[in-house]
Amino acid sequence: MSSDNGRPERDPAGRDPGADLQGSEQLALIRETVRKAKVPKAKPRTWRGAALARELPVAKVLVDKGPVHLDKLWDYAVPAEMDAEARPGVRVRVRFGAGTGKVREGRREGGGLLDGYIVERVAESDYRGPLAAVAQVVSPEPVLGPGLLALCRAVADRYAGSLADVLQLALPKRNVRAEREPSPPPLPPPGVPAPGGWERYPAGPGFLEALAGGGTPRAVWTALPGPHWPREWAVAVAATLASGRGALVVVPDGRTAARIDAALTEVLGAGRHVLLSADLGPEERYRRWLAVSRGSVRAVVGTRAAMFAPVRDLGLVGIWDDGDHSHSDVHAPYPHARDVLLLRAVHERTGFLLGDLGRTVEAAQLVENGWARPLEADRETVRAAAPLIRTVDEGETARDAQARAARLPTLAWQTVREGLTRGPVLVQVPRRGYVPRLACERCREPARCAHCSGPLEAPDAGTLHCAWCGRPEAAWHCRECGGVRLRASVVGARRTAEELGRAFPDVPVRTSGRDHILATVPGRPALVVATPGAEPVAEGGYAAALLLDGWALLGRPDLRAGEEALRRWLDAAALVRGHGGAAVGGAGGGGGGTVVVLAEPTQRPVQALVRWDPAGYAARELAERAQLGFPPVSRMAAVAGPAEAVAELIAAAPLPEGTETLGPVPLPLTEPGRPRRPGQPPPGEEWHRALLRVRPGQGSALAAAVKAAKAQRLARGEKDPAVRIDPLDIG
Repeated sequence: MSSDNGRPERDPAGRDPGADLQGSEQLALIRETVRKAKVPKAKPRTWRGAALARELPVAKVLVDKGPVHLDKLWDYAVPAEMDAEARPGVRVRVRFGAGTGKVREGRREGGGLLDGYIVERVAESDYRGPLAAVAQVVSPEPVLGPGLLALCRAVADRYAGSLADVLQLALPKRNVRAEREPSPPPLPPPGVPAPGGWERYPAGPGFLEALAGGGTPRAVWTALPGPHWPREWAVAVAATLASGRGALVVVPDGRTAARIDAALTEVLGAGRHVLLSADLGPEERYRRWLAVSRGSVRAVVGTRAAMFAPVRDLGLVGIWDDGDHSHSDVHAPYPHARDVLLLRAVHERTGFLLGDLGRTVEAAQLVENGWARPLEADRETVRAAAPLIRTVDEGETARDAQARAARLPTLAWQTVREGLTRGPVLVQVPRRGYVPRLACERCREPARCAHCSGPLEAPDAGTLHCAWCGRPEAAWHCRECGGVRLRASVVGARRTAEELGRAFPDVPVRTSGRDHILATVPGRPALVVATPGAEPVAEGGYAAALLLDGWALLGRPDLRAGEEALRRWLDAAALVRGHGGAAVGGAGGGGGGTVVVLAEPTQRPVQALVRWDPAGYAARELAERAQLGFPPVSRMAAVAGPAEAVAELIAAAPLPEGTETLGPVPLPLTEPGRPRRPGQPPPGEEWHRALLRVRPGQGSALAAAVKAAKAQRLARGEKDPAVRIDPLDIG
C-alpha cells in the first residue's frame, strides 16, 4: 500500500487540505483558551515619571480612614491620563502612609492602597514636599457632591466623629452593573394635591399650601390615630413635588416604609419616588440611590440610612416616630436621624415635618423654642378618632380570681370576650419568649445560673437555660432559701398566647415578635399577641386591645421610661377602631373599640394615654427636665472605657467653661456569649463611664473639645475610649 493511501489529494497549488484543517482547528483552540483564561486585574500604578495634568494638577482627597486624628484632606498629584475622569466627587484609590523616605523623580511612592474621594482640584498644594500620585480612578460617577459633603462634615462635627466614618454611613457600596445602567429621565412635577385627611387639622391645609408655593414651613405633627397618616405623608410629599422641589421622609422600619411607599404610589403614580431600605439588596439599593443622585427621582422614603439621600433641590425633610431607637445609628459616630434632618433643614433651607402619634420631649422642645409650630387636631376630633381607654389597677389584678386563670382581670376578660364578637383583639406583651425571667417561688429571689450567674429563662414549657451562657439548668435550687420551685416574674408573648389559647379555645391565636413579625392580619375574630413595635395592622381595625404588664415598661431604670411606655401604648392603641365608630381600615367591624391598660392608673403616662394627650405629657416632661438640667435642655457626652483612659481623656479635653462631670461609675460587665451593645465593654474588660454635661448653646464646643482630646490620644498611639454625644441611655 502506498504511503499516501488514505490521505486527501493535494490541490493544484500543491497545498495539503488536511494541513489547513489542522491549522484552523488549532487556531480555534487557541482562541477558546484565550477566551477562558482569566485576565489579571491591572494593579494601580505609581505613575512614576508620568506627566501631570496641565490644569489643576493637585487633588484634595478625603481618604477613607476613620481615626479622628487623620480627619483632614490630603493632597495628591493628578496624572495627565486621569485628568478627564478625576473630577470632584469621584471614588479613587490612593497610596497612604509611605512617608518621605521613598521619593523617586520628585514623587512619593509606596504605602498601602486606600479608597478615597476627590473633594477638590487646585492649582498647587500648600504642602511643599513631594506628593504621591492618584493611583486609580475607581469610577467616573460623582457620588460625593458639595451638598452631601457639607452635610457629612456638619454631622461629624456635631457628634465628635470623623468625616470618613460619616461617609461610610452616607454612601452605599458601589455596584458596577447598577452604575453602568442609565437612570430614567425625570418626570414633570405633579399637580397640587387635594388636602384630603389634612383637613382634619386646622393648620393642615395652610401647611400644604406653603409647601406647594415653594415655602419652607416647619411643623411638629401629632397625627390622629387610625390608618390615614401614610396617605397624609404622601400628600405632603406631592405638594412639595408640585413646587418643583424634592422631598425626603425617614421612618424607623421597613414595615412603616412599605405603608408610605404604597400611599405614595397611589397618590403620585409610578416613577416619581423610590423606597430605600436594607431589604433591597446592595445592587438594587445602589441603583435607586443613583437615580436620586442623578436627579431622575426627587422623592425618597426610607429607613435610617436614607437620611443622607442626595435629593436634588430638596424642599421638605420629614421623620416619622422620632422616639424609636432605630433612628439612632449603631455605628460611630452614632448620629440620630432627627438631628441629621434638622441639620439638613437649616443648611439646605427646606421645610421640616416631624410626625408621630405621640410626641417626644425633643419635639416638644422644637415647639417650645418656636423653631417649629404644632400641627394637631382639636380635642373633639381627637376624641372621635381615638378608642376608649380603660385602666385596671395592678392590685386589683392580683386579687381578681379570674386573673389567676389567664392573667386577665374581669374587666379585661369582658373586653376581650365582647371584642371577639366584632373582630380581632390585640394583646401587647412587653417581653418576647415564653418565660424570659424566673424567680424562687418561696423568697422571690431571681433565679441565676450556677455557672455564670446569668438570669435563667424558659424558652418553652419543658426546658430551662441561662440567658447569658446558654447552659441548660436541670437541677436548680435557690441559693438564698434552698427552694426548688420557680415562678414567672416576667411572662413572655408565647406563654401569654398559650394561656389565652386555653382561655378562648375556639378562637385562633397568632403571635408577632422579633423572630416573626406579621405585617397585617385579617379582620376576622382572632387573638393577636405581639411585642411592642411588632403589632400588625388589622383589616378594619382591632375591636379591642389589652396592654399587659405595664409595670415592665414603666419600671425601667431610665430617664425615658415613661415617654417610651406612652409611645408604645399609643402605637398599639392607634390600631384600634376609633371611639367615634369609624373602622380603622375603612371596611368591616363597625362600632368603637376599647383599650384596657394594666398599669397603675395614677402614673402620668397612663393618664396621658387615657386623655390621649401626648403633647401635654411631653410639655410637662420638658419642663421638669429643664429644672433638673437633663437632656434635651442640656447637652451631654458619654465617655466609656478603662478608668484610666476615661480620666486622661477628660483631663486633656479643653472643655467649655462650666462643664459638669458626672461620674465616672463602673459599667456592668459584659458576659461571654451575651450580645454587646454600642458603648458596652468587651467581654472580660472593666469599663467606667462618665457623663459630661454643658449648658444650652455649648454642645458644639463640647463635641469639638472631646474630638480634639481623642485626636491627641490616637496620635500618641494610646487607647481611645468610646465617646457618644447625646446618648440615648443615660440611666
